[in-house]
Formats: sequence, structure tokens, C-alpha cells
Amino acid sequence: MDNSSNSLFASLGLPDFDLTNQTSYIQFVRNGIPGNVVKRAVNIFGNRDLFVRILGTTSSNLSRYYRVKKMNRVDSEEMLDTIRLYEQAIRVFGDMDKVKEWINTPLPVFSGEAPEALFDTFEGRNWVSQILRKIEYGEFS
Repeated sequence: MDNSSNSLFASLGLPDFDLTNQTSYIQFVRNGIPGNVVKRAVNIFGNRDLFVRILGTTSSNLSRYYRVKKMNRVDSEEMLDTIRLYEQAIRVFGDMDKVKEWINTPLPVFSGEAPEALFDTFEGRNWVSQILRKIEYGEFS
């Protein structure tokens, strides 16, 4: 892993592990991640509404997640998949400011939606990841 992802994991309070290793990822999801990762993610990514949508809760109930010792499998996977997507975007764009700008900009490739608007479904996150790979490998800008 590169330094940007290491610092991202550390700042989220997560142990360093290879998100591309499917076995490790699945085991981490099954074990559940601590709820305080949600609070840290809201602070780092600066988008409370995104995590409200991802976790299928209300803004007033989001803070309940902050105190959960281990989130359930579904919520853990939603969070880790989103973190993985941010890590990929950091690798592509180089820093969080550029990532935030790209993620919040409506783009024709996403039918005029901002990439962030697609994060609340697996298929949406997969689509964003595919586009990030194309940008990373110069298939289009």
C-alpha cells in the first residue's frame, strides 16, 4: 500500500491491511469494524449526508453508530467499500482536496450525477471504481 492509504487507514483508526486482498477484506467485514470509524470518516471526508445514505439511517441517528463496538456485516462492508473507493481516488488524484472536488462534481459519464451520489449502492460504487481505473490508466480524462 502507498503512504496515502496508510495515513488514511491510520486516521480512520483502522489497522493497515491490503484492501485488494479479497480474503483479508472479507475477514475484516465479517469481524465488523468499530463504529467510531464512521465519526472519523465524517470528519475526514467532510460529508455527513453521504454516510447517512450509506448506512440507511437519519442524520439525527448517525451518532448512534459512533458508539457501536462492532458494526454488523452489512454496515461494515458499506463503510469499507466506501473507504476503498476513497483510497482509490486518492491514488488517482493525489490528494483529498482533488478527490472531494471530483467526487462532488456532476459528470456526464454518470448521467449528470456526482460520483458521490452513487456511493449508496454496490453497483454505483463499482461504476465509480471502473471510471477511476480508466482515469488512472489514461483511457479518458
